[in-house]
Amino acid sequence: MRIRLATIEDAGAVAAIYNHAILHTIASFWTEPRPDEELAEQIGESGESTYPWLVAEQEGPEGPRVIGTAWSKRWNPRTAYNITCEVSVYITPDAQGMGVGKALYTDLFSRLKTIGYKHIIGGISLPNEASARLHESMGMKRVAFFPGIGEKYGRAIDVGYWQVTLNT
Repeated sequence: MRIRLATIEDAGAVAAIYNHAILHTIASFWTEPRPDEELAEQIGESGESTYPWLVAEQEGPEGPRVIGTAWSKRWNPRTAYNITCEVSVYITPDAQGMGVGKALYTDLFSRLKTIGYKHIIGGISLPNEASARLHESMGMKRVAFFPGIGEKYGRAIDVGYWQVTLNT
């Protein structure tokens, strides 16, 4: 497996991964698929020195295939929050449980620390034990819980927030 910075050419593969989560899970609060062009724009706006966006590739018989993605983004536009960013990770169903999320987050967190962020936040739609375990394996602790804050598939969805403070 290889972890690298995403490029706009990855937008289709990233959209396929993300849209599967949108359509089949509670992991994303979007309810309609996101267009490739929208993700290409977001990837293009991400920056190696600001908010890195990564993909995980696995070699296959037809060449490398994107099996996961992780990105960082601004937590809040108010300038006092510039020391904090939010992260997300999504993995293809056939690669879940194989350490792809951990590999993506390990690389991403290292980059974020180098950039100078002091805090990383991750939101998780609950229940999602696998995601909670992944975030906790990165040293994150649950710091907030919002019961029933979203609704998808006709039911209320809870959201938890996990946070880690990076050593400075």
